[in-house]
Amino acid sequence: MARKRHHYKRRVSTTYEIDVTTFLNLMVVLVPFLLITAVFSRLTIVELNLPSAAGGPTNNQDNFRVEVIVREAGMEISNGSATIASIPKKDEEYDLESLSELIVELKRDYPDQEEASVLMEPRIPYDYLIQVMDVVRSIEVPTDVEDEYELYALFSDISVGDAP
Repeated sequence: MARKRHHYKRRVSTTYEIDVTTFLNLMVVLVPFLLITAVFSRLTIVELNLPSAAGGPTNNQDNFRVEVIVREAGMEISNGSATIASIPKKDEEYDLESLSELIVELKRDYPDQEEASVLMEPRIPYDYLIQVMDVVRSIEVPTDVEDEYELYALFSDISVGDAP
């Protein structure tokens, strides 16, 4: 009987190198993409406040605060204690042009005030909230150049809430 000889070869350990070229190529593309999209998402954020619960009647000019109350029948503009004006709907749509005119008049009367509240009834569509906020926040005024407008701030510190 022949004996088998076992020859154990010593395995040579090979060192592996990690090729990170592909990963680096991915990072070169991904990092600028993430930075660019982060900047654009930052531009679309609008900061809103909730109306304070400690609000009371405001008779002093320093404490004047515009409140636009959007109801099913139309809009009301008040100073927190008394209604300044009511704007009924026109052809089943809110009259945003009349609202803009009244807001501009109020800004002329109270140029130092920046605070306003937009209060909505529960069944009013969300789109009207955005439209009313845009009217209260700023106005576009045409310039001398054709088809160009300048944006002027009116009441930029806006709070939102439910209508009383």
